[in-house]
Amino acid sequence: MILVTGGAGYIGSHNVLALIEKGYDVVIFDNLELGHIETVGTLKNIDSKGKVVDFIQGDLQNFDDINSVFKKYKIDAVIHFAAYSQVGESVKDPQKYYFNNVYGTLNLLRAMLENDVKRIVFSSTAATYGEPVYVPIDEKHPQNPINTYGRTKLMIENILDDYDRAYGLKSVRLRYFNVAGADSKTRVGEWHEPETHLIPNILKSTFGGSKKFQMFGTDYDTKDGTCVRDYINVEDLAKAHIFALDYLEKGGETNYFNLGTTEGNSVKEVFKACEDVTGKEIPVDIMPRREGDPATLIADNTKAKNELGWTPEKTLSDSVKTAYAWESIRSI
Repeated sequence: MILVTGGAGYIGSHNVLALIEKGYDVVIFDNLELGHIETVGTLKNIDSKGKVVDFIQGDLQNFDDINSVFKKYKIDAVIHFAAYSQVGESVKDPQKYYFNNVYGTLNLLRAMLENDVKRIVFSSTAATYGEPVYVPIDEKHPQNPINTYGRTKLMIENILDDYDRAYGLKSVRLRYFNVAGADSKTRVGEWHEPETHLIPNILKSTFGGSKKFQMFGTDYDTKDGTCVRDYINVEDLAKAHIFALDYLEKGGETNYFNLGTTEGNSVKEVFKACEDVTGKEIPVDIMPRREGDPATLIADNTKAKNELGWTPEKTLSDSVKTAYAWESIRSI
């Protein structure tokens, strides 16, 4: 049985799908503040070929909530997604992020130790690196986060190191770059309220909206003058978590891996991909650069390829197509 915290959210739900398709029993733990009960219903109704797919509503900030899950189920490993992740909000309200992300994780780890569960895959972030010193960014790059969100994730990474040394709790930290796309069968997808990510917002605007998007800076030292980011498909991302789980099940040591494509797409390329998929012209205002926007953020994923055997397969266009199919269903 695999416990998935935050399994009713965007990335968590895709990971639950991947686990179901691999034949795992799964219990989803989510407080439904950011996740959706409709997503839980979809996941529970998928043919799991007799495997268990259960849901427990609870909050990691309440130790009894999470500990009771370990008492009820024989948990073999944990995949931990539950966290706040808005960078701007984290700066404005750091207490909210430290309590939820760090204290909540401490409660989870306490429950794991009390119930002798010693394997966890942790949803980390490229935000732990901060401003890039060089690109592509490998795992040896300095970790100097520049916002509270990134600091909470780095704190948890450090805590996991301490828990390995003291208690033998093994972890894999997966540091994501820009996640995009939806389930290719449109069962689940990206669903935030309000939506803050670029691609779903662009796609939403094509359903009768008149939103004009702002493109910040076209004079960067990049292939077309706009910022370049590494967009990793959410289904590829979910597969990486299965690989990480397998790595731990086979006795792998505590480790950390970047999840990205090594390619990178510019802002102009993102808009072009959205226009190509939707067949609609998307109005854009060209604006000056935003302070603090690095020209290029690209992952070096060599370590994940070599040690996990994971290779991303999907393109930006693939991500936009599945995201558009998902938004099309939700707009009906």
